Amino acid sequence: MKKSIYVPIVILCALAAPLTNMEARSHPTPSPTPHGPTGRLIVQRAANFGTDLSIRLLVDGKRVANIPRNQHYGGVLSAGRHTVTALVLPNIQSRRPTTIVVRIKPGKVYIFTATWDGDRLVLRPSDYYSPTTRANR
Repeated sequence: MKKSIYVPIVILCALAAPLTNMEARSHPTPSPTPHGPTGRLIVQRAANFGTDLSIRLLVDGKRVANIPRNQHYGGVLSAGRHTVTALVLPNIQSRRPTTIVVRIKPGKVYIFTATWDGDRLVLRPSDYYSPTTRANR
């Protein structure tokens, strides 16, 4: 009789183990915190950017965020030279990504607004930050 009780419990535990493992992997891995002097980078969308478009943002070739409507990217970067690349999604018109170089100075905040120059996505330096929700990474 005892065997019949333990077998379902063992089977239940074996089935539950992969589920808890899957849940742990579904959460994004946080970016490592830079060591040493840092600055802050914010990339926001212009109000007229497009409701059905999002921006894929890469810093130094690594994807850091997809920025949908009413959201922004806010990250901490180590001081020094960084390459920031933005691409419109969905990219049905095969637009080329826009890339800028930012030299981060310790303690400074760098704000860029993604906007349009004709049919080309550009990242313009901005003095104004429009509070929105932070984009998931």
